[in-house]
Amino acid sequence: MPAQDNLYARVSDFDAMEAELKATRHHLHANPELSFEEAETARYVADKLEAWGYAVTRNVGGHGVVATLKSGTGTKSIGIRADMDALPIEEETGVAYASTVPGKMHACGHDGHTTVLLGAAEYLARTKRFNGTVTLIFQPAEEAGKNSGAKRMIDDGLFERFPIDAIFGLHNHPGMPAGALLTRAGPIMAAGDTVKITITGKGGHASRPHLTIDPVLVACNLVMTLQSIVSRNVDPTQTAVVTVSTIHAGEASNVIPNTAKIAMSVRSFDPAIRTFLEERIRKLTASVAEGHGATAEIDYENGYPVVVNSEKETAFAREVAEELIGTENVSTCPLLPGSEDFAYFLEHRPGSFLRLGNGTDSPILHSSKYDFNDSSLVTGAAMWARLAERFLNASQP
Repeated sequence: MPAQDNLYARVSDFDAMEAELKATRHHLHANPELSFEEAETARYVADKLEAWGYAVTRNVGGHGVVATLKSGTGTKSIGIRADMDALPIEEETGVAYASTVPGKMHACGHDGHTTVLLGAAEYLARTKRFNGTVTLIFQPAEEAGKNSGAKRMIDDGLFERFPIDAIFGLHNHPGMPAGALLTRAGPIMAAGDTVKITITGKGGHASRPHLTIDPVLVACNLVMTLQSIVSRNVDPTQTAVVTVSTIHAGEASNVIPNTAKIAMSVRSFDPAIRTFLEERIRKLTASVAEGHGATAEIDYENGYPVVVNSEKETAFAREVAEELIGTENVSTCPLLPGSEDFAYFLEHRPGSFLRLGNGTDSPILHSSKYDFNDSSLVTGAAMWARLAERFLNASQP
């Protein structure tokens, strides 16, 4: 590492903080709060930030916390975001710091995301080796699926009240070595839409199907037909997913019901493909239902947009990561079909969403066995600190 790089945060600078970081995460892990319920988590975060000297604004877009810290005369500002909410899952990890709240747990690692940003916050406040403004965004309700915390914070004037030049965020990544970092310019995570379809036919006795319009038959035909969209209508060089995940109809084996309901998840990485998928789903649903003499009602719910990382900021983040942990520990992230409401931030400001390795043997996200890997805490905190220092100490406009 060049001598001048010692001016910026290194992983070794956080070694003495490791026990504190673990204690913070374990506290958060043991006290999970669901989307829109993060009052105590937000208070815990805000109190720490205020004690370190940050100007803290609470209740931004709900339980959101925004903390700013200025140093020097620089006019640039960097935004870094962590999410805070947990999931409605009964924990089965068996760890000493397991959830104390029945039916709720940090099964996606937001306790770790919050902790690494708090670690960076403490370091930046103590050292102040940057020239400009650090804006830390602790976001609620990422798991909401719609009308989420990111959107609510933006609607509450986030970028007008706290001007920033670029925004960064990260998510842990099971399957990659703990502490490794992954980047990807352009689309990285998919738009996620939910579709609910109610098919209405004409019920009757199962022994006289000719006197009915069987919605179960229509639903089954529709499920098969919908599978042709990706395989026969989407360019093979593009990526899309149409997954029918539920089908419900009837209660008795000798009764043909009046209605059948199906629900599906639709994923895409391109706005044009996203629009096309909706058009095809609507058209095929209507035609299949009409062809059987039934009707169909569609509830098409647009979820989070595609997460699109800007080229310049992603290249910068990768450069910082390689300085921090070596090129051999930084890789290009594959396209991820999961969704993330950080996408809303990137629709308003340039930036990049990174992935932080959670261990090659880590259980998958949203699993009752999942746990954020404490071995990644120091690297994550150091990455945010160094990124902020490097970004704000670069040439000012």
